Amino acid sequence: MKNVHFSTQRPLSRRHLLRGTGILLGLPLLEAMQPAFARAAAPATPRRFLGICNNLGLLPEKFFPEHSQTGRGYTLSPYLEHLRDFRDDFTVLSGVWHPDVDGGHPADNCFLTAAPHPGSGGFRNTISLDQYIAERIGHLTRFPSLTLGVNVAQGSRSLSWTGGGVLIPCEEKPSVVFKRLFLRGTPEELREQQRRLARGQSIMDSIAEQTQGLQKEIGARDRERLDQYLTGVRELEKRLLLAAEWETKPKPVVAEKPPLDPTDSREYMEKVRLMYDMARLAFETDSTRSITLLLDSVNSPAIQVEGEATSDGYHNLSHHGRSAAKLTQLERIDREHMKLLHQLFGDLKARKEGSETLLDRTMVLYGSNLGNANTHVTTNLPVLFAGGGFKHGQHLAFDRERNYPLPNLFVSALQRFGMETDRFATSTGTFRGLELT
Repeated sequence: MKNVHFSTQRPLSRRHLLRGTGILLGLPLLEAMQPAFARAAAPATPRRFLGICNNLGLLPEKFFPEHSQTGRGYTLSPYLEHLRDFRDDFTVLSGVWHPDVDGGHPADNCFLTAAPHPGSGGFRNTISLDQYIAERIGHLTRFPSLTLGVNVAQGSRSLSWTGGGVLIPCEEKPSVVFKRLFLRGTPEELREQQRRLARGQSIMDSIAEQTQGLQKEIGARDRERLDQYLTGVRELEKRLLLAAEWETKPKPVVAEKPPLDPTDSREYMEKVRLMYDMARLAFETDSTRSITLLLDSVNSPAIQVEGEATSDGYHNLSHHGRSAAKLTQLERIDREHMKLLHQLFGDLKARKEGSETLLDRTMVLYGSNLGNANTHVTTNLPVLFAGGGFKHGQHLAFDRERNYPLPNLFVSALQRFGMETDRFATSTGTFRGLELT
């Protein structure tokens, strides 16, 4: 192949480069393919958010540093030792909670919404952090957001909720996620998809028209419910319009092969690893900038860890009652989670974006809705916050009896995106002690 000279005066034609190679490649947009003025005015590398919730948490005594070990000189806990390579890339939090989020296991639905009292009758959720982000910048990417899960029973749980308090179901098959991200259908499949989108748009329009006249004939409470319903219809209309536009644009090309979905129910950790890979690929190709991943340990059976299956299901082990045998197995599971997180951080940090890394541009929130799964308490939540352009390498320790609001972290994350807001759910401001780089 002849050498290609990248002139600073004349931009290289991407079309010419593709033809000159004699093969068809999905190439990234190189700086040499742009005029100098375009490079000077190029937009900043985007920021991203990944929210991960393990709904059975971690053994507190193994996860948290000593309460007196605060700031940047703290001693890593046994679990955090697995993340030593990245200690300057994450902050560990203790003494945080979502104010008034009680209800034990149902609290995982509120991990990114902070809506109070999820276990109460008549509970209605509020918008989740990822969807708040998606509403404002989701139009910039093919997928406004991705809602992923591991072992999530269909329609039962999710970290993602619309502004109308409607659950967004999780996708739990890595192969399906990969197909949505990178595989393009046949021309006929694309035409059928466009027809389906058009039909959906028509139905939404018809529903909105038919319900408008009802508002004059019903009482105040019914009007409120109808308004919530119509809000959901309008949200869906917007999603359909965006989806229709992206259907005509080519999908990115990646070197990775489509993943094989684990068939053994005990391969929980392999599912987690694959979903981390899908999240990384989605961010790397700028297919989305907002992802959630619910690790539904409550619905997980015995788990394979380093070639050996646990003697009982994940949920039953979490109710250990201080049994030494159960605690030993739980610790093996927890440590495996930390090793997978280490791999995720490493993969994100290995990808360069200009002078920074993908981890520098991605806010990773890892935690749980339960402070202690054995007792179902929803206080003193185990939380790690990594990357995203913040000064890390510290332990921010708050009062473990009178906890500090975790939604303050959500406000700081939104402001890091450049969004003008000073409140989210039950926040009281930005997160104390967290500084920008």
